[in-house]
Amino acid sequence: MTVERLLPTDDARDLLDLTTELADRELAPKAADCEARGEFPRDVLRTLGRAGLLGLPYPEECGGAAQPYEVYLQVIEILASRWLAIAEAVSVHTLSCFPVAAYGSEQQRKLLPDMLGGDLLGAYCLSEPQGGSDAAALTTRATRDGDDYVVSGTKAWITHAGHADFYNVFCRTGGPGPRGISCLLADARTPGLEPQAPERLMGLRSSAPAQVAFDDARVPADRLVGAEGQGFAIAMAALDGGRLGIAACAVGLAQAALDYAVAYARERRQFGAPIIDHQGLGFLLADMATQVSAARALYLSAARLRDAGRPYATQAAQAKLFATDAAMRVTTDAVQVLGGYGYSADHPVERYMREAKVLQIVEGTNQIQRLVISRALARG
Repeated sequence: MTVERLLPTDDARDLLDLTTELADRELAPKAADCEARGEFPRDVLRTLGRAGLLGLPYPEECGGAAQPYEVYLQVIEILASRWLAIAEAVSVHTLSCFPVAAYGSEQQRKLLPDMLGGDLLGAYCLSEPQGGSDAAALTTRATRDGDDYVVSGTKAWITHAGHADFYNVFCRTGGPGPRGISCLLADARTPGLEPQAPERLMGLRSSAPAQVAFDDARVPADRLVGAEGQGFAIAMAALDGGRLGIAACAVGLAQAALDYAVAYARERRQFGAPIIDHQGLGFLLADMATQVSAARALYLSAARLRDAGRPYATQAAQAKLFATDAAMRVTTDAVQVLGGYGYSADHPVERYMREAKVLQIVEGTNQIQRLVISRALARG
């Protein structure tokens, strides 16, 4: 199905055309094999970096492309429609560049061209084994010792663990609660920073997260991002944009499932006609298409608020909630359209369904999104 897009400039259309060409050439042919083997596609991310797709929403003076968020998110959507793990990796990397871009010192910002160009891959270390959703209760601690912070603790579910070149480490430098949290920019070669074995996942196997252990890891004090005690605010600001990235991932994945199901339903014949002509299947596909279009409209609306400099945290939570729930429904229904073949690994829809589930969990579970939205309603 052709997606009709209203884009702000001709340059934006050219960018999406470039993304589509790259995705068809570099992503689609490799996705199934890399997922089956659990192989991390670092070379693909370097290719996207050289094409300028890893720094799209950041200013040109620091190596970015100064693209509106609504354009960047549509790039993410296109990538996800060919290979979700790559789109999620781009979204996480973009999220990982945010602390330095928005709060970093002049010295730290010198790293941005390599970050945004893809030479340095980032990871975002917020979640912990005992407190994924309760980020303000994190226990990883950093103690000042001369010119260093000594970091001890464990982070969990870290995308790019073991592959990243830099880690944003949210750790406790003060007392309990969010005001005691700071952000450190740790080099991957830091002694005592130890990525663990990748998690065994039902989907996204080519980009499986892992725990990262910090055993008295010494991070130079000049790698403190922002001020001490500012880490929680940095983390939450980054997550607002990150949630829109996941919403765009969900829409791309759902679009891929819809397109595959429609193509199959046009070709598959039962009772003397293509199954798409049978009302039961036709109505199911119509509902799937409506869910995809509604989810796309919701994330684009939130992105336009962000681009206009207006508050968008609640709208980001709504977009992430709706789009990822929609992706779960659409991919499940795509399996149903294919019947027994949908349950076979010979068709990609079973992988799409497995992958959709994680999107309801990452960047804040959908229960957390409902909490964010309901609290906004209570404030009025």
